[in-house]
Amino acid sequence: MGKKVKKEAEPPPKDVFDPLLIESKTPETVVLMLSSPETEVLTKACDALYKFASKDDENKVILLGLGALEHLYKLISHEDPIVRRNAIMVFGIMASNHDVKKLLRELDVTNPLISQLAPEEDVVIHEFATLCLAHMAVECTTKVKIFEQGGLEPLIRLLGSPDPDVQKNSLECIYLLVQDFQNRAAVSELNVIPPLLELLESEYPVIQLLALQTLEVISKDRETRIILGEKNGLDCLLKILETDELSDLHVITLAVLGNCLEDVHILQLIQQTGGLKKLLSLLGVSTVPDIQKNAAKTITKAACDSEIRKILNEEEVEKCLLKLLETDNYEVKVAASQAISAMCENADSKCALGLQGIPQLVQLLSSDNEEVKEAAVTALASLTEASRSNASAVAEAEGIEPLVNTLSAQRDGTIVNAVTVLTNLAMQESSRVSIQSHGIMSALVEPLHSINSQVQSKAAFAVAAFGCDAVARTELRNAGGLGALVELLHSKNDEVRRNACWAVTVCASDEPTAVELCRLGALDILEEINLSTQRKNKFSEAALEKLLDNNLSQKYSRLGYLSSSNIITNGFYDCGQIKPGAKFLSLEELSMQELTDRRAIIFINAKSQEDLPVEKAQDSPPPISKPGSKEKARKGKGKKEEEKAKEVTDITPKDQEEINLENSLWLPPSDIILMDYINDASKTILPLTTTREQVVALAQFVADRMGGSIERDKLHDFSWELHISEIEFELKCNIVPIGKIKKGTFYHRALLFKVIADRIGIGCSLVRGSYNRAWNEVKLVDDSPKGIAGLLLPPQEYIVDLMFEPGFLIKQGSAKADQYKRI
Repeated sequence: MGKKVKKEAEPPPKDVFDPLLIESKTPETVVLMLSSPETEVLTKACDALYKFASKDDENKVILLGLGALEHLYKLISHEDPIVRRNAIMVFGIMASNHDVKKLLRELDVTNPLISQLAPEEDVVIHEFATLCLAHMAVECTTKVKIFEQGGLEPLIRLLGSPDPDVQKNSLECIYLLVQDFQNRAAVSELNVIPPLLELLESEYPVIQLLALQTLEVISKDRETRIILGEKNGLDCLLKILETDELSDLHVITLAVLGNCLEDVHILQLIQQTGGLKKLLSLLGVSTVPDIQKNAAKTITKAACDSEIRKILNEEEVEKCLLKLLETDNYEVKVAASQAISAMCENADSKCALGLQGIPQLVQLLSSDNEEVKEAAVTALASLTEASRSNASAVAEAEGIEPLVNTLSAQRDGTIVNAVTVLTNLAMQESSRVSIQSHGIMSALVEPLHSINSQVQSKAAFAVAAFGCDAVARTELRNAGGLGALVELLHSKNDEVRRNACWAVTVCASDEPTAVELCRLGALDILEEINLSTQRKNKFSEAALEKLLDNNLSQKYSRLGYLSSSNIITNGFYDCGQIKPGAKFLSLEELSMQELTDRRAIIFINAKSQEDLPVEKAQDSPPPISKPGSKEKARKGKGKKEEEKAKEVTDITPKDQEEINLENSLWLPPSDIILMDYINDASKTILPLTTTREQVVALAQFVADRMGGSIERDKLHDFSWELHISEIEFELKCNIVPIGKIKKGTFYHRALLFKVIADRIGIGCSLVRGSYNRAWNEVKLVDDSPKGIAGLLLPPQEYIVDLMFEPGFLIKQGSAKADQYKRI
């Protein structure tokens, strides 16, 4: 055989570069390699960058600064799948950084990423593309882009991926997207419920949690709840609650069910299948505070609907709520109390909860936790509204004292509801008396000063509720609450102003309180309110009228008119017509003024001065008399006065209170002459058979004591002014007791007529005219026309002549009446 000849290797072509193995230790070099046209270089560069970025957040910032993202953005659509995969991996890992996400939005990377979610793409591409989208979906504009670019459909499809990381990333992205209402509606149409229910059985807790969180958001829409019921999703949720091993998912599961319970159709479905009973049973035995709290919140949300409340009542949800009140966790107590408030809209529930729940709620009023206290008192407010039995139960549970104490709580909501409960209780006499004995009016002073309009409104409402009692009004007056009440009349809030007016109306029922309210400026404010078409209301008009009716001196000075129901009592004084905007001075303030030539103040005080020390020894109330002091004061009078006043006392209106003038620091002059007038009139005029005869006789009686009749043409010669000046000089005071006047003109006579008429029971009004004119108006029934016996005619109004022809009755509206007023 011949010897083999060894063949030499052929040299490579001249234009081919020999393979070069490059080792780089700086990210700058690797970033430069991203510009290489070689696939292998790109693959290795992307892989190196992925490992570098995975180490910490600082490395991501370094790559961002080197411009890596701009190069990678070009590679995520590379024709080579390996290069494309590795580039997307770098995007996915870097997208967790805030600055990176910002640049990714500028590069508009969402559309290329969504295109990589196609079924034929590698699972790793799916994993990191969804990871990148999930990181970016936290921002609103990106959510909009993903939706507009059709990203929802491939994301929902990937929920069925065999790879758990793809499932988790897709689910997280969907969860973020459905926070937007528009996306919630879209995912329901894309049939997202079935894959979500399947993921509830995943072996990975994080996937189960994300699935439940997503269901909790989308189940807020009614359409989704219906689909959830149709796909047996409720059974899946109940199964989770029954599984102790899944206890960490129970809270969010309850949240999903809570949304479902807001739908009557779904709730009926759960009830029919026994699921509702099972749910309440599970809640009843649970001892986990978070579960108990969220269960109560679920019931609160569901109970907004009347049909749902009815269903919950049928399933005896009240037992579950009452049990929750017994827990030691304050958050659970708060949630349970709120649920009780919601369920009180159902009458049967209100009754059931009241029987056992009120004692527990009353105990919670003493809690150190302000949130618990507010929730408890709010529940009591709901329970006692329009429920006499529950209101009685609060009183029986000794809830009045803690309720009054709660008026000084820190939270406005607590105060508002405490006032509401007390007002509800005040509907019953026994409870109102008990509340008043605990100093309710003093406790309301602080809420009246609140800057919260709701607190102000409720506090004023309570003053109106409790102010019907004289002792309560005195307590409010002594506690300084009237000033705060008057300030509320300035409120721009309609409800506050309305309730304040109502409270003033009630409090002005006695003269001392009415006088104090006027002193504080209530009258001026109410007059201003009633001049405004927008601010005035029926209550403001009633308040002004009531205030003046119980402060007749000021009423006559302001309005120049007293009706027949305005009974003049001791302490009344006529200081003339007050000018608009001028301050109305008290009798004591007027007494301190020096003697002047101005109009005298005519004063009414039919009391004996010598009896004052005896009265003080018998009873020593404050300067302004309290209800009941009138009777006490009378007990101390001497026999002489008792005999004098006996006939008059029987016919004096009992409900008219008098200013307790004898107990004030300044003692006004007594008027024994007026007392004699009243007693004489009662002896001579009362026995007369008809009112007409009594009016005529009284007119003549008054005229005789005021200088007799005056001829019209000699009226100017009747020097009554000099006579009044002499009395003022004698008394060294501008205040003149009416009994001392022996020469009186129109307004003196009209006032005396009104005073005596009120004491002996003749109804008449007092009207002030111009130029010292005043007159009395009476209503009398004329006799039946001849031939028509028994015909009852309507009463006619007459003016009583006290000057020219004393006792002559001038028909109102006649020319003679007009002449009498003008002369």
